[in-house]
Amino acid sequence: MVFQSFVRSSLLALPMAVLISMPAVAQDVATTAPQEVVSSRPNEMPAGQELDVRLQTTLDSDTAQPEDRFETTTVVDLTQNGRVLVPAGSVVRGIVRDVHRASRTERAGELTLSFDELVVDGRSYPIRGNAVDTIKSEGIKGEAGRIAAGGAVGAIIGGIIGGAKGALTGVLIGAGGTIVATEGKDVEVPAGTLMRIRLEEPAYVGR
Repeated sequence: MVFQSFVRSSLLALPMAVLISMPAVAQDVATTAPQEVVSSRPNEMPAGQELDVRLQTTLDSDTAQPEDRFETTTVVDLTQNGRVLVPAGSVVRGIVRDVHRASRTERAGELTLSFDELVVDGRSYPIRGNAVDTIKSEGIKGEAGRIAAGGAVGAIIGGIIGGAKGALTGVLIGAGGTIVATEGKDVEVPAGTLMRIRLEEPAYVGR
């Protein structure tokens, strides 16, 4: 009873604006703040274009094999001139190009990942991209909580990633999408991790 009274009084003490905005945060993060594609060519994502995606399965240098396939999904809409080019939730498929397990002679594990396929509305398009950043995620609920705590109502997930380089503790990403453990052990990238992909060459969607 004392605990319930404490919780009730704490909620009453919160500003009304905060109570109203907290549910809206999760909605904004999940459905708004598109990422603009800058290109003079319709349906083109130029070389250097970045996509924020969520890893669907755990990747581990102790168990992965070269040529293993994995999937990610885009986090926010990619738009071009006000039109949605790649909707949030689109599948981006990747492949494990190379694996080095941790050992006594090679103490740090490595995973080299690349991305070669984008699926939009059931249609498949070839891409060529590599991971350039990671941040460990707790899913939409976790991200919304962090945004609410910081007061950044409506902030986009891409902004979180961009402001937290190397935020996945114990790994570094080098050239060509090679993820290296920094703690003398195998690389583990958990399911739910947010990854930033950079396209190495132009990709065309919907033409």
